[in-house]
Amino acid sequence: MATTISSLAAPPALHRRCCRSPASASTPARVSFRAVLPAGAAARARRRAAVKVLASSAVMEAPEELATRKLYVGNIPRTVTNDELSAMFAAHGTVVRAEVMYDKYSGRSRRFGFVTMSTAEEVAAAIESLNDTEVGGRKIKVNVTESFLPNIDTSAPESEPSFVDSQYKVYVGNLAKKVTTEVLKNFFSEKGEVLSATVSRIPGTPKSKGYGFVTFSSEEEVEAAVSTFNNTELEGQTIRVNRA
Repeated sequence: MATTISSLAAPPALHRRCCRSPASASTPARVSFRAVLPAGAAARARRRAAVKVLASSAVMEAPEELATRKLYVGNIPRTVTNDELSAMFAAHGTVVRAEVMYDKYSGRSRRFGFVTMSTAEEVAAAIESLNDTEVGGRKIKVNVTESFLPNIDTSAPESEPSFVDSQYKVYVGNLAKKVTTEVLKNFFSEKGEVLSATVSRIPGTPKSKGYGFVTFSSEEEVEAAVSTFNNTELEGQTIRVNRA
C-alpha cells in the first residue's frame, strides 16, 4: 500500500526536511526525513553546550590556581552576612564566592570569612584597598589564604594529630611552606597553653595552603598571641595573626 508524504505528521517541536532518492529500474524511490531544530531551539542548544564547557573548565581548575584567588577576611563584626561580605569586595572585581564562618555549636559568626575573586589581580586590588580598613568599628584583616607552592613533594601526606577546636582561636596566615603543625604549635606555646594547632593542606597532598589555626585555653592567651606574634617572622616569612 502506498503511503503519501502528507499522511506523515511531524512532531510540533521539529521541522522535517524531506529528501527523495532517485529511483532506478530495480529500486523504488525512497523518501527520507532529517529532523531540523527551529532557529530558537538551535540557539538554546548552543548556549547549553557553552555553559557545559564553562562548567567543565571550572571543575578542572587546579587547586593551586584557585588558591591565588582566595582571600581570608578577619576581625569582621559578628553581624556581617555573606551578602554584605560579598558587597564589600564587589567594588574591586567579580566576587565568585563569599562565606562567613559560623560556630557549629552556638551558630554565632566566628568573625572571619573567605572571599574568592575571579582573578589574582582583583585579589591584589582588594588587599590594597581593604586591609586594615574599618568595618563596623573593627579594623579588618585581608590576606591571601593560599599561595601556589611549586616543586614540592606530592606524595601522600603524613597523618597529623586531630585538631581540638575552641572558641579561643587565632588564624595564622602567610605561613612558609615548610611550617608543620608541630612547628606552629611550638612557636605559639611561648605565650600560653596551646590546646591544638593545625596547618591547612590541599586535600590529598602535603601542600600547605599557607595558613593555619591555633587554639588556646583562655581569651587572655588569645590576646597575648595576637599582640606578640602578629607581623613576626616564622621560618623566614612574616606571619599574620588574627583572632578567628
